[in-house]
Amino acid sequence: MASYRTLDDLDPCGKVVLVRVDFNVPMKDGEVTDATRINRALPTIQDLSKKGAKVLLLSHYGRPNGKIDPELSLKPVVKILSDKLGGPVEFAEDCIGDPVRKITKRLIDGDVALLENTRFHIGEEANAPGFIEALAEYADFYVNDAFSAAHRAHASTEGLAHVLPSAAGRAMEKELDYLKATLSEPVRPLMAVVGGAKVSTKIELLLNLVSKANILAVGGGMANTFLHAQGLSVGKSLCEPDLAATAKEIMTQASQSGCDLVLPIDVVVATELAEGADRHVREINDVAPDEMILDLGPETTNLIAEKIESAKTLVWNGPLGAFETKPFDTATVEAARFAAKMVEENELVAVAGGGDTVAALAAAGVVKDFTYVSTAGGAFLEWLEGKTLPGVAALEASAAKQQDGDG
Repeated sequence: MASYRTLDDLDPCGKVVLVRVDFNVPMKDGEVTDATRINRALPTIQDLSKKGAKVLLLSHYGRPNGKIDPELSLKPVVKILSDKLGGPVEFAEDCIGDPVRKITKRLIDGDVALLENTRFHIGEEANAPGFIEALAEYADFYVNDAFSAAHRAHASTEGLAHVLPSAAGRAMEKELDYLKATLSEPVRPLMAVVGGAKVSTKIELLLNLVSKANILAVGGGMANTFLHAQGLSVGKSLCEPDLAATAKEIMTQASQSGCDLVLPIDVVVATELAEGADRHVREINDVAPDEMILDLGPETTNLIAEKIESAKTLVWNGPLGAFETKPFDTATVEAARFAAKMVEENELVAVAGGGDTVAALAAAGVVKDFTYVSTAGGAFLEWLEGKTLPGVAALEASAAKQQDGDG
């Protein structure tokens, strides 16, 4: 049983429901260029609308730092949202006060309105009680459908859950279900693939995963720091020598916890990072002083595929090489496609997300073939690090409070 309430626990007919979505979407010249996050919010909006709720959508956009900035208005989202919903969407010029009161009064059951950028108010990021009360003034329920913002203790992501009966939206519910399936209650063996440029940005992630995963494969630039920590030369490669002790600690903890730590056994090197650069496959003890490690070698890629084949659950964060520059995308593409094949054969649950991961999987053409790909970025990473997410904790607290009240 979930520790938070869902839309199935609400009776929203005739009620005003504040829904926190994440419409912090890419825009150019006033046009939305990637509607992925809007698409993920549609099931929640449609569910509430069909049940007769008056739906008020809350979101931040950009970093206006508590000041009104017309360049960061959410108004351009209205057109694409109404197109996708197949009906009109109202727009309020503010997220609190008279604009919201007036729109709420004229909405009929099933109508949808988008409120202006919550970050136009300094009280949003401050999670200020007065601002929370102003947001909640005309609402009966609060629904959080923005997992991607759940790591922020802001008024619209955390504070509202303490003052209104609350629930998780469909996208939030789905995300939490898959994360629970990968880390909290995985079908084992559980494998984690972690890549990216620097160990320094993923120390907590790696330390958490070696205690939970049966297999941990490390790639990308961060793998060079592990090679350096083993006394191997990495030439001109991206490396963090000052974190050699941290890498050794991670290796020690992996050994102590019985986690199979997979590090490169061969690498692809070049003297420059450029498309079509002259490249060579090297054993890890044979990297020349003027060479950079830019991808995993074929033996390492095959080893990772073998480990994926032995796993039942896979969580993936970060590319395995300099995937933006071909041909240094080879390891990422081949390993991702192999994982997707295992998912297709019902042999693997594969969940990915964070940072460059979505772009890397898109380059491999497998975003739709993984079991679930999160667009949450920072929230996904913090969840993998084992941190408590304020937005999720607030929903759980609200559910417990409601249960006590019912009892």
